Amino acid sequence: MSLLDATTDAFRLLFGGNAELWGIVFISLKVALVGLVLAVPPGVVSGYLLAMHRFPGRRALVVLTQSLLAFPTVVVGLVLYMLLSRQGPFGSLALLFTQDAMILGQAILAFPIVVAYTLSAVQGADPRAHETAVSLGAGPLRAALTTLNETRFAVLAGVINGFGRAISEVGCALMIGGNIAGVTRNITTAIALETSKGEFAQGIALGMVLVVLALGVNLIMALLQGEGGMK
Repeated sequence: MSLLDATTDAFRLLFGGNAELWGIVFISLKVALVGLVLAVPPGVVSGYLLAMHRFPGRRALVVLTQSLLAFPTVVVGLVLYMLLSRQGPFGSLALLFTQDAMILGQAILAFPIVVAYTLSAVQGADPRAHETAVSLGAGPLRAALTTLNETRFAVLAGVINGFGRAISEVGCALMIGGNIAGVTRNITTAIALETSKGEFAQGIALGMVLVVLALGVNLIMALLQGEGGMK
């Protein structure tokens, strides 16, 4: 099959409502979004605490967080595989090769991104917002929410960037998901499988979806950065 024929078939799959293809897209979105929801609250809290408090070991935690931003996703998948396998400490939970395992992996990948963006945003915020809230009698929680509200565009950029990493990674999803059709096969693992089989049409179609998602994520980030700069 020529590249032109494969591309034509890819458009047919996209706009013809192919159930298998859109099922794969749905699994990808579900896993990435649920993983992101799990990662955001602890990520924002951790980033805020690292930015606002000084304590022994803080510098090491900051360096660790920054290192995790570039950590290979396949290594994360390998560690989770060993933990969740039958011989691992959490093997009794029977999570390996399930969507729950993939969600856990995506949450772990998104977490350091949310932490790093929140940390940077809070450190760069005007300290007068927090000081004013405290002087007006706000408690720690209220003062924290005031500071995070002032930095909301930067924090949201971290959340969106975390989603971008979760939706586009392949190593972790393949290691702990197993690429099971209709269960754990997502966009990236399906592209790898179909390309290895020489079935380029579905791979191209899924690649188009992934590119659209990536462009959408970057567009939203640009809009948020523009809004933040206008404040």
